[in-house]
Amino acid sequence: MSGTGNGNDEASATTEASSPRMRVIRVGTRKSQLARIQTDSVVATLKTLYPGLRFEIIAMSTTGDKILDTALSKIGEKSLFTKELEHALEKNEVDLVVHSLKDLPTVLPPGFTVGAICKRENPCDAVVFHPKFVGKTLATLPERSVVGTSSLRRAAQLQRKFPHLEFKSIRGNLNTRLRKLDEQQEFSAIILAVAGLQRMGWHNRVGQILHPEECMYAVGQGALGVEVRAKDQDILDLVGVLHDPETLLRCIAERAFLKHLEGGCSVPVAVHTAMKDGQLYMTGGVWSLDGSDTMQETMQASIQVPAQHEDGPEDDPQLVGITARNIPRGPQLAAENLGISLANLLLNKGAKNILDVARQLNDAH
Repeated sequence: MSGTGNGNDEASATTEASSPRMRVIRVGTRKSQLARIQTDSVVATLKTLYPGLRFEIIAMSTTGDKILDTALSKIGEKSLFTKELEHALEKNEVDLVVHSLKDLPTVLPPGFTVGAICKRENPCDAVVFHPKFVGKTLATLPERSVVGTSSLRRAAQLQRKFPHLEFKSIRGNLNTRLRKLDEQQEFSAIILAVAGLQRMGWHNRVGQILHPEECMYAVGQGALGVEVRAKDQDILDLVGVLHDPETLLRCIAERAFLKHLEGGCSVPVAVHTAMKDGQLYMTGGVWSLDGSDTMQETMQASIQVPAQHEDGPEDDPQLVGITARNIPRGPQLAAENLGISLANLLLNKGAKNILDVARQLNDAH
């Protein structure tokens, strides 16, 4: 988690001002074990930065947690894992909410913003194998083995790469999906995010890491986002020190790409970004539902990652739902422009047709 640089000095100043009233900051989260681990890690960092504040964690269930017999892409609701938490934020029942950034739509409801994006874990996907297939890879699984994933993005890419396998929806939190894998004979393997497995301490279950050449990841995957009310300047200042500049810029580019494509969980869209020597490299792709039709392109832009928490303008509007006033505006705009330019390149080459057909097919089933 990021909190280096001059953040500590600012934090101690804030703490001194806050300590006489011992203000309580209420933090909203989903009830799942992974969501709690993620929220606890953010709160632990905030406690270190602001020892004069008290933090109270409030856990709740979301639509996505409750509807477990339907594929995510079929539910027809954009804010599956965020809506109930945002209602609590709107009613002032919580002051901030910790999300997996990939669960947050690129357009947030009016009055909300992402006030912090924490340092990203490995954004790639991992294969977890049934105990009888430990030591295998997707390529060496027997013909017609069934692989579980709730993601159209993963299924489309992997069907194309591994035509001998069958891909089937599997729902539930990480614990539930692992139990289904281990205790039933239906699935030979399931696909999960590396970051989630690492945060749960289940490194030993990772049988294979899928690198971007095999399976590009979801927009924002591996990063945590802290959502707040856009008008709460004190809370924005409080969480702003958590911004990790490199992660922020990569995720702005990724979210701008998805927003411009008008993608979501009902269509297979994936990305890969990397910062190197002052360049932000971005690969984006779209797929048909069965993976047979695909289009990918790569672009790059010169973007210097700013030193930790340089001052940016005070009154910046949001970019793709994100407010980062302590990061200079120029790099943020350059990242957004890269995402939009890459989306336009794909759209000009016919990506809209692939996405439209995927959306129609998904809606029809």
